[in-house]
This record gives sequence, C-alpha cells and structure tokens, in this order.
Amino acid sequence: MADASAAPLELGTEKIGTLLRKYAVPGIIAQTAASLYNMVDSIYIGHIPDVGSYAISGLAVTFPLMNISIALGTLVGVGAMTLISILLGQKNYEAANKVLSNTLTLNTGIGILFTIVAMIFLDPILYFFGASDKTIPFARDYMTIIILGNTFAHLMHGFNGIIRCSGHPKTAMGLTLFTVISNAILDPILIFGLGMGISGAALATVICQLLALVYTLKFLSDKKRFLHFSKPLFRLDGRIARQSLAIGVGPFLMNCAASLVALFVNQQLRKYGGDLAIGAYGIVNRITMLFAMVCMGFNQGLQPIAGYNYGARQYHRVKQIFLLTARWEVLVTTVCFLISELIPEVAVRLFTNDPELIALSSKGLRVMNCGFALVGFGMVSSNLFQCLGMVKKSIFLSLSRQLIFLLPLIYTLPLWFKETGVWMSFPISDILNIIVSAFFIVSLFRKFNRLQDGDDASSLGGTV
Repeated sequence: MADASAAPLELGTEKIGTLLRKYAVPGIIAQTAASLYNMVDSIYIGHIPDVGSYAISGLAVTFPLMNISIALGTLVGVGAMTLISILLGQKNYEAANKVLSNTLTLNTGIGILFTIVAMIFLDPILYFFGASDKTIPFARDYMTIIILGNTFAHLMHGFNGIIRCSGHPKTAMGLTLFTVISNAILDPILIFGLGMGISGAALATVICQLLALVYTLKFLSDKKRFLHFSKPLFRLDGRIARQSLAIGVGPFLMNCAASLVALFVNQQLRKYGGDLAIGAYGIVNRITMLFAMVCMGFNQGLQPIAGYNYGARQYHRVKQIFLLTARWEVLVTTVCFLISELIPEVAVRLFTNDPELIALSSKGLRVMNCGFALVGFGMVSSNLFQCLGMVKKSIFLSLSRQLIFLLPLIYTLPLWFKETGVWMSFPISDILNIIVSAFFIVSLFRKFNRLQDGDDASSLGGTV
C-alpha cells in the first residue's frame, strides 16, 4: 500500500475557505460542464430541421427513465463517497480500498440488470412517461443507445466522485471536461454530418463516457496511490455493501422521486397543453438544472470536507463549511431567479426558434422559478446530512419537496389553473422545503454546540 501520509490530511487542518475553493471549484466546473453536456444535446436536437420541436419533446419524455438510471448509480456511488470520506478521516485506508472494490461490483451488477429490464419494456415505459405517437420515435431512438451504455455511465460517474473525495478534485474535473468537450465535438458530426439525428446525440454521449471510464479505471488501478483497486477485484463485502447502500438510499429515493415528478409533469402538461408543453418543460428543466448543478458542485466540495471533519470529530469545522457553502449556493440560485424573471426569452431561444415553443417555455421558466432564490439553502441542507451519514434526515429532506409537497400540488393545482397550475407547483414546494430544512439545520447546530471537538457524536445518529 502507498504511504498513508499521501491522504488528504489538509481536510482537517487547512482553512475552510481555502478548502472550499480547492474542492468546490473543480466540482463546480465539472458539474456545470456536465449540465452543459446535456444542454448541448438539447440545443443541437432542438435545431434538427423540420422535427426539432417534437424531437425536444421526445427528449423530455426520456427524463423520468434517465432519472431512474441516475438513481441506481447514486445508490452505490454516493454511499461509497460518503464512506470513503469518513474512513479517510479515521485513517482507515484498508477499509476505504474495500469500499472502492465493492463499488465496482455493485455498480456493474446494477447497471447490467437495469439495461436488460429497460430494453425489454422500453416502448411501454416511454408511453407511460408521456410519449405520444409523434414523440416516441425520437424518445426510442435516443434511449436505446443511452440504455446500452448505461453501465459505463454508472461506473464513470461513481468513480469520478470517489476520485474527487480522495484528494484529486482536479483529475475528476478534467475527466468531466473531457466528456463535455468531446461530446460537443462529436454531436454535430454524428447528428448533422452523418445524418444520425437524435441517435447521433446519444451515441456521442456513450462514446465519451466510455473513453472517460477507461482512464478512470486506469487511474484507480495505480497501486502507488493510497486509494486503489485491490485483489480480488470483484469482491463484495456484505457489511460494506449494506452500509454503502443505506447511505445512498437518500439520493436514490430523491432521484426516483424526481422521476415520479417528471412523470406527473409530463402527463399533466400533455393533458392540459399537448406535446409542445412537454417540450417546454424539457427546455425549462435544462436551464434550471444548469444552476442546480453549480450548487451540486459546491455540494461536492462540501462532501469530503464535512465527512472528513465529522469523522475526525471536529464539529466546529463542519458548521463552518456548511455556512460558507450555503451562502454561495443561495447566491447561485438567486441569479437563476433573476434570469428567469427578467430575461426568460433570451435563455429559451438557445434551444429553439419555434415561436409557440418559445412562448410556452418563457412562461414556464418565469412561473416555475419565481421561488428559486433560496433553493440553494435547501440543497446544501439535505447534502450535509447525507455527508454525515444521517440517513433518515437526509432522506426526509430529499423527499419532502418532491413527494410530500410537489406531487400533490402537480395533481391538484391544474384542476383550477390548467397548465399554469403545473408550473405553480414548483415555487410553492420550494418555499415549504426551505422552511423544513431550516428547522432541521437549527436543530443539528444546537446539538453541535453542546459538543466539544473530540466528543463522541454517536448520539446524533451519524456514521462516526
């Protein structure tokens, strides 16, 4: 094993602001790039001659299925990242390597199983998620290729997070940037140059993810690094697997809930607004996700810092990193709010030239994000509990916005406000979730205030 001194001990000693810059900036760049990765596909697809508007709607229909795929990947990946961060804080490097091997086995198995099931039932799934006879050809062509490359995506994204939390955020960022840049180059070649249309966008995505995965596996196979694959490679430790999956349940359920939300949104928009209304949601979702992914980048920076210091029982540093991250994330979501309210048409025109789709998307963006300014606080709150291994609280905060607040509103508000009611559901649920998040954070910090650094925090319910 490599020298243990190579471990990121700075996480427990360096200034919090310096650490956040070091770990969050690569995460922000990587997550922004990942969002642009999806936006590039949508922009090119939206400008396919004669069919762009319905192709965008077909792409929007795939969101629920793609969220399920992401959910299965995060079920393993997020739990592994959290465990590895805490184990590094405890200087338990052998256990961290076992978690890494478990991640390979679990993600491969789950990815293959999802691929088989999704391919068998693809058309019924897409119709259930809101496809019509006009949009299903585009949705089917795109998802067939994406599903076949699903296992590569699971492994690439899961290991990318592990590379970041093991002290190599720039390497993780570089891999993500590679996939974005190469995808932006391949997209027009395959979509327009080779005439593959929406299938070309999907193929470009899979090729780029596969190339990034090859380098990732090589990086994690280097035994000179303190965190690396160890023999036997495909090992499965039942205890580690249960711990990892238990921690990953929160983001897994959150993504499943996002899939359920997208399903309800698609069905309600199709009922009250038609196929183009679904396309409008696809555009609005892409724009909003760009800012949400910046917040995810900050969360990625917080994750190893909070997890390490919680494992090292330095509770004052956990509070510091949360408060600093929350301030930055609220600033980001406030910028999204201002763009949505002041210049929605400018953002929407990147995706389409169709006047009707522009009008529908601009209205949706303005209404959907009118309560978005403080959403960053809710995002970082849920992430903090996840980083500390406080599974139940993380799950509740993750699901409260989508299942407890948003889904009932999506179903009931359109009864009075038609299509507008679907868009109104989002800001109302955002505000309610922020209030609940604030209550949980205040309660946690009061408990931290009663502890001295070095005290056992097992009473708080986290993984220490």
